[in-house]
Amino acid sequence: MTAPDLTAESASRFVQTKPHRIHYYEAGEGDPVILLHGSGPGATGWSNFRPNIAPLSETFHVYAVDMPGWGESDTQTEETGYDHVAALIGFMDELGIEKAALVGNSMGGMTSIATALRHPERVSHLVSMGAPVPGTNVFSPAGGPTEGLKVLFRAYVDPSPENMRQLVSIMVFDQAEATQELAELRSSAALAHPEHLDSWNNAEGGNPLSREYFTYGLRLPEITAPTLAIHGRDDRVVNYEHSLRLVSAIPDSRLLLLNQCGHWAQIEHAAEFNRVVRDFIQNH
Repeated sequence: MTAPDLTAESASRFVQTKPHRIHYYEAGEGDPVILLHGSGPGATGWSNFRPNIAPLSETFHVYAVDMPGWGESDTQTEETGYDHVAALIGFMDELGIEKAALVGNSMGGMTSIATALRHPERVSHLVSMGAPVPGTNVFSPAGGPTEGLKVLFRAYVDPSPENMRQLVSIMVFDQAEATQELAELRSSAALAHPEHLDSWNNAEGGNPLSREYFTYGLRLPEITAPTLAIHGRDDRVVNYEHSLRLVSAIPDSRLLLLNQCGHWAQIEHAAEFNRVVRDFIQNH
């Protein structure tokens, strides 16, 4: 299958791990690259990475995963656990992926960073975009959710078309990228799986994101995988200070800070993102 022929339907796959049936999109050949989406109602591997899967698949074997609790994957529960690192490793084991480059946006960046710490032998490269990073903020406001996270939390409680349009809007700097098509894509994905919304809204502590992850600040220098942090200067969800902290701690790391860019660098600056990620993985 050539990259221009790629569609969500043609790339769609499922794999059964011990606790979850996981949905993912697959394309290309070569070294494995796993794309991990962010949180938010209606997030999927396709909606987060649709401008990136086909171009990257021209060089790599690309997997864009719907994490448990999102997309067409099973819902995470207290019985199965909310450990995205364990879910990722289980996914890799079932598909026979010994080692992969992890490319994670926001929540997906958290999973990528935690996996690089907990399972360094499984991570060839680490790429984070707009990821929260453990530690204390100095230059950006603290003491509560950011403007973008407030919109995200509100959309989980009420994934109405209006709230979803606000969510898409606050994720990007260029409002031309906040299309009605994208808002409807996210809204339909969220409303198709109310059990995913319930899993988030009813989780202990308000959401199922790992509390343990935010204790990893002092361990960041242990990461040995070559690391690229990409962040939008105008990110209203996770301030770029987080990526400054990441590259200050990891020995083999670099930062790409993009002006006129919000939380979705891979969408707003897709061509540059694809080129930089391809070059980074091939040459480090």
